[in-house]
Amino acid sequence: MKTWSEMRAFPLAIRLLLVNQLGVNIGFYLLIPYLATHLGEDLGMSAAVVGIVLGVRNLSQQGLFILGGSAADRLGARGVIIAGCALRTVGFALFALGDGLPVLLAASILSGLAGALFNPAVRAYLAAEAGDRKAEAFALFNIFATTGALVGPLIGSALLLVDFRASALTAAAIFALLTAAQAAVLPAREVPASKGSVLGDWREVLANRAFLAFSLAMVGMFTMENQLYLLLPDGARRATGWDGAAGIVFLVGTLANLTLQMRITRSLKERGTRARWVAIGLALMGAAFVPPMAAAGASGTGGGAGRAALALVPVLAGALLLYVGVMIAQPFVMELIPEFGRAELTGTYFGIFYVVSGIAAAVGNTVVGWAMDAGTHGAPWLPWACCLAFGLASAAGIGWLHRLRALPVRAVAVTA
Repeated sequence: MKTWSEMRAFPLAIRLLLVNQLGVNIGFYLLIPYLATHLGEDLGMSAAVVGIVLGVRNLSQQGLFILGGSAADRLGARGVIIAGCALRTVGFALFALGDGLPVLLAASILSGLAGALFNPAVRAYLAAEAGDRKAEAFALFNIFATTGALVGPLIGSALLLVDFRASALTAAAIFALLTAAQAAVLPAREVPASKGSVLGDWREVLANRAFLAFSLAMVGMFTMENQLYLLLPDGARRATGWDGAAGIVFLVGTLANLTLQMRITRSLKERGTRARWVAIGLALMGAAFVPPMAAAGASGTGGGAGRAALALVPVLAGALLLYVGVMIAQPFVMELIPEFGRAELTGTYFGIFYVVSGIAAAVGNTVVGWAMDAGTHGAPWLPWACCLAFGLASAAGIGWLHRLRALPVRAVAVTA
């Protein structure tokens, strides 16, 4: 109930963007997790070709965030959000309509470019509309995004009982509806005239050493968040011997997010500084990997359902701690980003931040994947220890920047 009352307190534009993010994640996750299986099993493509198609989609998105951010600053976030959703409608429809490699590559490029456009634009629009309530707005944004990431795969699994094309067309229809809703309801805002070039904007942001140091310090956050889709589901499956155990990890996290996110953000906003809570959240995210690390190597495949359930407890405890850490840190991270520079460059700051995070996630997942492979040879604790190290290093980095007074100085409100 608290979530809905908080949502109603925001203007219509923000409420639409929250529902938009729910729809975006439902549409994305009902299709993309099953794309590799479709390409390999249904279309008979080699692993190398599957990797190329998936890699092109990821590169198109992560590498072009900076363009989406600059477009939001110069053309207006509203138009960029609408264009991004329209492009993803076309991209996902192409996945349903074509089986040839050129069509699939075009679909991957369009769907990736779409994400590069609307992801920074949505955040820039949200930051501008929320005013002094950015933390609460981004906390709600996190709730809707997490819920969509849970609901999407469930719908996708059901649609796959028909075929992959049903999933792709459903995803395209969702994005078409979002495009129409945004065009009809999302208010247009006046865009200030740009004083310099796009390259000049990029140089200005990249010359902001405090912002770049902050972005690099947040590398651990995105690496650890990605383990919700890699290490933790794998740990759940290994602990229980049941493929469906991964779904319980997402269910626990989503329920925690729905019930705790707003309470956590509102409570912490009244105490201390944002840097403090970001560092604590990162440290807690790192500590989340301690319970499964302590139980690594144990197996629930024998001894019945009771033993499997007990074996799952450390993984679920870790997932819950990870979600709570994200709930603590993420709203304040999103609130800080626009305050590093001019309001006219909010989209550019978000775009470059997400370029860094995308690279970080790719490198971090590579390290964790290597540790998972190496851990099969007598060191099952190794990938969990790597994630713990990422969390502690990021928390220390934020603490160091805070001590140097390198972060935006406005403190979160302090109680008497």
